[in-house]
Amino acid sequence: MDRRHFIAGTAATGAALTPSLTTSLTSGTALAQDAYPSRAVTMINPFPPGGAADVVGRPLAAVLEPILKQPVVIDTKAGAAGAVGAQVAASAKPDGYTLLLHIVSLSGFAEVDRVYGRPVKFTNDDFIPIARLIADPMVLLVNDQVPYKTLKELVDAAKAKPDSLLFSSSGLHGALHLPTALFLKAADIKMKHLPTNGGGPALTALIGNNAQVLASSFAAANAQIKAGKARALASFGAKRDPQHPNVPTMKELGYDIEFYLWVGLFAPKGTPDAIVTKLRGEVKKAVVTEKFESAIKNLGQDVAYLDAPDFKKFWDADATRVVDAVRTIGKI
Repeated sequence: MDRRHFIAGTAATGAALTPSLTTSLTSGTALAQDAYPSRAVTMINPFPPGGAADVVGRPLAAVLEPILKQPVVIDTKAGAAGAVGAQVAASAKPDGYTLLLHIVSLSGFAEVDRVYGRPVKFTNDDFIPIARLIADPMVLLVNDQVPYKTLKELVDAAKAKPDSLLFSSSGLHGALHLPTALFLKAADIKMKHLPTNGGGPALTALIGNNAQVLASSFAAANAQIKAGKARALASFGAKRDPQHPNVPTMKELGYDIEFYLWVGLFAPKGTPDAIVTKLRGEVKKAVVTEKFESAIKNLGQDVAYLDAPDFKKFWDADATRVVDAVRTIGKI
């Protein structure tokens, strides 16, 4: 049959597909979905290189590649404390080829927009949680140039001289600012804020005594704690950190606060269920590999994997804490 006869034939019968042809097309669609992924998968890192999402995402990408049998690329889209990359992911085609690596601060962007009276660019509902990868409890630190050995001593000093102490953070309404705000509210104390452009600079400010207080992840501060340059006063975890068993939790000390620097993997809203299920299964295989677990251990952390249903429950509860912190900080 030549091309003209084929076109004429399909035109004549296009309005009345036979059951067998309909079945064939449906099967073809199913096969196309089953073939996912058929090209490179991109994970957006919304922070500068070296941040939590980046250092967790890169070993994940490395172990996922042979499992998915396709390249897995980390694409850095930094800006606005992680909001730029999140918006790129929220607007991406929901086909499983653009995913998002993000941290605890993802839950606060919509509330920050509301606080400032801006249009909300995206909400948590614009993302489908795939898996939580790590959940490092935050720790409240002071440097070695101040005398405080306990949280009570710090609180007493702050109450005696409000705004005399400075705390550093990774930026306004960022992952290090939020738990500090919750602590200041719970302790009913005031400190001045020194925002920086990342967790590294915030820790540098603490060690250099440009700030005296910092809420950090244990992993980021481990080296300085061991060197005696930073003193851990209290953990924001539900229980004491195994690597720092002498550091009490906020709850032990009478403050009902819990906060983690977690990293999760997300897909844009509308991603087909079959692709989400495929990703969940493949990520579950990846996180139990020796290669991934070793990479996370080298960061001074443990894998804290949660599959989508449990991650969603955790995220919902965690988002309540984040929104509370954003409202506590308010408009600056």
